[in-house]
Amino acid sequence: MTGSSTYGGFDALLTRMERRRLPMQFGPEERLPSVDVDLAPLKTSLAGMVQEPYASSGTNFAFKVRELHREFDGAPELLHLHGLLIACLRRRDQPPETAPLFLRLWAEEAPFLLRHLNLRWQVSAITTFGDHGATPAQRQLGQSLSILFNVMKLYESERLYSGTPPDRPFAGPRITHSLPLQMDTYALMNGGLDVNLLGRLWLDAERDAVIAPLARHLLQALDEDSRTVFRRLHLMRTARRDSADNQTSDLIHRLPSRGPANVAPPSLRRKPRDLPSWGIVSTVKAPLPQIARFVAYHLRIGAARVHVYLDDPDPAAEAFLTQDERVHVVQCDRSYWKARHGKRPRTHQRRQVCNATHCYRKTRLNWLAHVDVDEFIMPPRSMAEVLALMPDDLCQLQLRPAEMLAGPDRNHFKLTARFAGVDSTALPEVYPTFGEFLRGGYISHLEGKPIVRTGIPDARLGIHTMLTDEKPVTNAAELLEGWLGHAHAPDWEHFREKLEFRLTQGSYRGTEDRFGLGEVLKFLQENEGEEGLKSFFEEVCADTPRLREALSRYGMLVTLDLELDQTCKDVFGSLPEDIPA
Repeated sequence: MTGSSTYGGFDALLTRMERRRLPMQFGPEERLPSVDVDLAPLKTSLAGMVQEPYASSGTNFAFKVRELHREFDGAPELLHLHGLLIACLRRRDQPPETAPLFLRLWAEEAPFLLRHLNLRWQVSAITTFGDHGATPAQRQLGQSLSILFNVMKLYESERLYSGTPPDRPFAGPRITHSLPLQMDTYALMNGGLDVNLLGRLWLDAERDAVIAPLARHLLQALDEDSRTVFRRLHLMRTARRDSADNQTSDLIHRLPSRGPANVAPPSLRRKPRDLPSWGIVSTVKAPLPQIARFVAYHLRIGAARVHVYLDDPDPAAEAFLTQDERVHVVQCDRSYWKARHGKRPRTHQRRQVCNATHCYRKTRLNWLAHVDVDEFIMPPRSMAEVLALMPDDLCQLQLRPAEMLAGPDRNHFKLTARFAGVDSTALPEVYPTFGEFLRGGYISHLEGKPIVRTGIPDARLGIHTMLTDEKPVTNAAELLEGWLGHAHAPDWEHFREKLEFRLTQGSYRGTEDRFGLGEVLKFLQENEGEEGLKSFFEEVCADTPRLREALSRYGMLVTLDLELDQTCKDVFGSLPEDIPA
């Protein structure tokens, strides 16, 4: 509220309104026809000739008689009478026969009036029903349509100053701005305001036989007119839907089932009226500086909520992170696990799934992504816009990983040959010694991480997929552009520190059917020691000019500055390591 008034207050507004409602002045011989006047002759006689006493009288009633004879010159006299009745009914203290005669015209001559009156006079008639209808149904529908048409007249008149014709939608992007009275913006793709508004009026017309022909004739005309906001919104919606269909095929690839179908049931959530909300859930065991940068980054790119489950409880971390109200922190202490699971699950993978599912079943977000603290969603555009393109029957969008190269810049990421659209024979060229032993050239996962539609009954949120009936869902897609940046081994020290855990409990564990990453690392460790491991790291992980050039040659290099330090300062006001202990 600004404290200013458009009209100088409602006392001033009502004074102006009353000036326009002063009673008609009638001369000694000036009057309206009686209620039981014979209407038949008025349908054949023509308006235009003004008789005395109206030709020379100076009353405002006589002036209106002359004005309407000019407007309806050559038209049936009944239209002149109809207009005169409306003019009188807009004033206070009209003669007692005015409203009954107006209502009689519409009760007996609606087809004739609809054939001969233009739409402007039909709108005036429906407005008159709002004030002087004989039944509650007539007054309610008349008032509703009167408000609709009068507001349309206001905004369509203002729109003429835009330079865009009434039959052409605005072409520019919608700006982000609040509407008056804290109203939500109309959701172009999913909004039902227009349908509900017009449909309700159409149904209300059924309640009264006198007003029904006029009301439905006007609503039909409104539907057929190409110069209304309803038609413009329809054109914009159609254009966006066509564009969305094209964009969907470019951005989203429906994944084929690799086994029996397991289609997740529909979400119980209502479709959002505007772009869908999305957020992050992550079970975290990392220093606060790393957590803070992870959280701040995802808030910056549009996450409405970031749920952090601290695997090692830390009140100080919670205090720092919850400076932003969009961050929700859960301390995974003994009491939490006792209430949730009876006891703390032994493996970190089970704890991740348990926490992610706990969050999934409580969140009010439309979509929820399950990612780790070293993973960063890098969408090709606003993530909300991407999710708005998801077909209704799909419940999961898989974010394909791009593995961060280890180095001080941390803005270069590598892709697998498949992700880059090249043959796997490129791998030995990029990684001459170890390429044939690596899945796609990665040392971390290739499966990616899911962002899933919420509100699906009995769903569980796993590490790499959503599950229903304990099986991965199959109504899923993958994002063709944009990546999940994975800082799996950001430097040599981190790689070496995590090696033993990953070989025994994590992602480097070997398989019996191939000599893969785990077997290579164990062989190097046992036969070449630290130098062997460093040579592997240098060829496969390090951000070196040689590796960047080789990746770039095959289109397997992605460069994006995540701006983690600056983003953390912007969101939280400072870096956590800069705060005095």
